[in-house]
Amino acid sequence: MTLQLGDAAPDFEADTTEGRIRFYDWLGDSWAVMFSHPKDFTPVCTTELGYMAKIKPEFDKRGVKIVGLSVDPVESHQRWIADIKDTQGSAPTYPMIGDPDLKVSKLYGMLPAAAGDTSEGRTAADNQTVRNVFIIGPDKKIKLILVYPMTTGRNFDEVLRVIDSMQLTAKHRVATPVNWTQGDDVIISGSVSDDEAKTIYPDGWKAPRPYIRIVPQPKD
Repeated sequence: MTLQLGDAAPDFEADTTEGRIRFYDWLGDSWAVMFSHPKDFTPVCTTELGYMAKIKPEFDKRGVKIVGLSVDPVESHQRWIADIKDTQGSAPTYPMIGDPDLKVSKLYGMLPAAAGDTSEGRTAADNQTVRNVFIIGPDKKIKLILVYPMTTGRNFDEVLRVIDSMQLTAKHRVATPVNWTQGDDVIISGSVSDDEAKTIYPDGWKAPRPYIRIVPQPKD
């Protein structure tokens, strides 16, 4: 199964470090970030899980839930959490999905159907494609997919930046330009005619080209 932007995020039930969840029920009406790992006790993933724990308040402020997934049982995750706390200074305070039967990894297109039905005996290299970040909206649809190699740690500050853009553009008919961050100017969406834009932005806009209409970021 290949997931694309705009597809419904598949629902599932799974055991986590915070108990069993049905994904849609856990998600509710929130945004969510789900990020996956090929195996427990892998070094790059250890740093990622610790950093996410440190910056979780930033996701909380944005109304975004966090959930991790690793291709090992929950009991192994619990032991790994102790290492994460000792080495990174922060332990995950968000659920981590156990995927020992590989069902969730397959459901989200991170492992092929031929991968079998158990994590036992599989190495991190066997599961190296389980390195995705999914951002899922309140409508249960996939808004972003990032795939990283095992040797490159993920940039979760960038994930926050993307969420800021997505939440802004979901509320206002604008787009964000390259390297945009909170407070920077934005671009009026192409779906907004000039006549309509004059009503929305009575102070006008800068237009280096007719199709590039730049305005200050909406404040509300």
